[in-house]
Amino acid sequence: MASSTLKPGVPITLQELEPSSEMFKQGASIRVTGTLQSYDVDSAVAVIRDGSATLRIDTQHLREIGFRSGSMFQFIGELLIRPNNDAILQARVGRNVDGLDLNLYQQSLIIRRQHKARLLRRD
Repeated sequence: MASSTLKPGVPITLQELEPSSEMFKQGASIRVTGTLQSYDVDSAVAVIRDGSATLRIDTQHLREIGFRSGSMFQFIGELLIRPNNDAILQARVGRNVDGLDLNLYQQSLIIRRQHKARLLRRD
């Protein structure tokens, strides 16, 4: 049986995705959440926003998602970094998460990371 090379999407906030971040690397598998700012049907590129941070999402491999501006979406995929640190997420999974309390979600990410750090210190 062949092993899968697909890695789980590490949950991060859009504010954390900047060139100095350890997650800002070619092919990084990430999970991001934000409000849909725009969607171009011809190019299948969406732009999501969280606060002042934005990220372009290539949705060409996604099916049956109704993109509505102002709705909250979550995407899992691989980060592609182009010249001038222009990043785009090649999404393999996408879903509408309207109703998600983004502040509570971000707090849960902090708690999850703290717990993971404690577990690593025990080893």
